[in-house]
Amino acid sequence: MKYYLLTVFLLLNFINQAQDITGEELLNHAIAFHDPDGNWKTFNAIMQIEMESPNNGIRSTTIQIDLPSNYFKSTVKKDNFTIESELNNEECTLKLDGSTTISAKVKDSLKISCDRAKMMKNYYTYLYGLPMKLKDPGTIIDPIVQKKTFKGKEYLVLKAGYEKEVGSDTWYFYFDPKTYAMEVYQFFHDESKNDGEYILLSEMITVNGIKIPKVRAWYYNKEDVYLATDKLVKGKILD
Repeated sequence: MKYYLLTVFLLLNFINQAQDITGEELLNHAIAFHDPDGNWKTFNAIMQIEMESPNNGIRSTTIQIDLPSNYFKSTVKKDNFTIESELNNEECTLKLDGSTTISAKVKDSLKISCDRAKMMKNYYTYLYGLPMKLKDPGTIIDPIVQKKTFKGKEYLVLKAGYEKEVGSDTWYFYFDPKTYAMEVYQFFHDESKNDGEYILLSEMITVNGIKIPKVRAWYYNKEDVYLATDKLVKGKILD
């Protein structure tokens, strides 16, 4: 009986916690945990990322994100090739094995393009800048904080949408109710179809005073199909 009453008490406390905090307040708590000194806006670092998937083995990518200078560079080692994509104030430079001379056929086969470079810039800046990126213009934060149990753990869940000029997906961010650490995020293209993916976050690496999840394991929402895991092997701050 005592165990039952304790369980009910904890559940009611958790429900009240979700009701007592707004979406913006939850986001602020999460940012205070991940970026306590407000360093994201001056972020300038090189990060080495390794992605492993069932069919493609390990792919190594080195990225540089320099937000104050609006600079991004990715260096990908793939199929014995080294592909460099650089965006310097949106001026695009592409290299294959150190050369800017790349045939159209090779560009197409290896998916080398300035459009892809811009897509990867947005991808890495968004994912590695969370939850701070949720303060960007065009982000719509749901004021109601949900409570959900995911993979056996209870979370405070923040829902985010986007103005049509920014994006169309619906995202959910799962935060530890005590520390406000971000431990899961999930997105849907069409939530009624249960499409999209969820990402399990584990471990932490500190880069420029920012706590960034080190390991991301990706799954399809539908049927929990495993996709890949990427690991932030190391990060180095640049002057």
